Amino acid sequence: MPMSKRALILGISGQDGSYLARHLLRHDYDVHGSSRRPGADAKTNLARLGIAESVQIHELDLADPAAIRAILSEIGPSEVYQLSGQSSVSASFEDPAGTFQSNAINSVNLLESVRIIAPEARLFLAGSSECFGPTDELAGVETGFRPASPYAAAKASAHLYGVVYRKSYNLFVSNGVMFNHESPLRPEHFVTRKIVSAAARISLGISESLPLGDLTVRRDWGWAPEFVEAMWLMLQHDTPGDFILATGETHSLEAFVEAVFGCLNLDWRDHVISDPKLWRSSELGQSLANIEETTRVLGWRAEVKMAELAERLVGQELQDANPAGGAESAAMMSK
Repeated sequence: MPMSKRALILGISGQDGSYLARHLLRHDYDVHGSSRRPGADAKTNLARLGIAESVQIHELDLADPAAIRAILSEIGPSEVYQLSGQSSVSASFEDPAGTFQSNAINSVNLLESVRIIAPEARLFLAGSSECFGPTDELAGVETGFRPASPYAAAKASAHLYGVVYRKSYNLFVSNGVMFNHESPLRPEHFVTRKIVSAAARISLGISESLPLGDLTVRRDWGWAPEFVEAMWLMLQHDTPGDFILATGETHSLEAFVEAVFGCLNLDWRDHVISDPKLWRSSELGQSLANIEETTRVLGWRAEVKMAELAERLVGQELQDANPAGGAESAAMMSK
C-alpha cells in the first residue's frame, strides 16, 4: 500500500522541483524525484538547499511510457508533480518539435500512465503564462490561450490535455498557470539571473557593462519558494482545477534592473547597454495576472513582490561571491 504522503516530482533537479522537494519534506513526505541523468548534477540544487540526501532520485525518460508506468508502480505516489520539460522560449524556436515532445507529448504520456497505474493519485501540471500570448487585460483561468511561440503552444496543449483527462477520466489533475518566478537557483541563461550576476560583478569591480534587449517589456515576477507552496495547496484542495500563480503586480524590465542595481547603490544607466541584437520579435510586450480566484479558493497570495525579490537575489549573489562576508544574506536561501 502506498504511504499517505509519498510524492513523485518529475524534474526535481530544477529550481521549482528543488524548492518543492524541500517544502514536501517539511510536511513529512517521502519524496521521490526523476531525472534523465540522475548523477551528481541532478543533485546540485538539492545540495544547495541541504536536502540532497533526503530524497530518492530515479532515472526516467518521460518519452518512454513503459518506464513511467514502472516508476509509478514501484513508488505508489499519492501526489505527482510534473515540473519537467524544456523551459526556454527562445530555444523553442530552434527546436519546435523537441519542445513539443518535451512539454506536451511527455505530459500526455504521464497522464495516460497515471490513468492506468495510479488513478487515485493527484497530479499537478506546471503551465505557463506564455500560453496567453499578447494581452492588454488581466489574464485569469477563463482567459483564452493565444500562444505566440512553440514553447507556449506546447504548454497550452499539455494544459488542455490535463483538462480533458480531468473531465473524461475523472482524474485529479490541476493546472498551475505560472507567471515568472525567480530564485537564486535560476540558471544564468534566464534574464533575471543574468542581470543580478552582472550587477554583482560590476559592484565588485569585475565587469563594466551589461547588454540587454528590450527594457520596456513588462512581467509579473514572484518568489519561487512561494509558488511551490501554491502547487502543494492545489493538490490538498478538495477538488482539482486550474489556477493562476502570480503576484498580481506587473513591472517593466527597466524597473527590475533599476531595483537590482539600486540594491548595490549603483545607477543602472551607467552600466546597461540596450543591444538591438538581443531584441526578440516574438517577445510578449507584457503579462498581466488576475489572482483573485486563486486567493479565494486556495487562500494563497504571494507576499514577495518585485522590490523584495531583487533584494533577495542580490543578497544571495553577494553571499555566493563572498561566503565569508555576507552571513545575513545566506538566510535568503532558507526562506
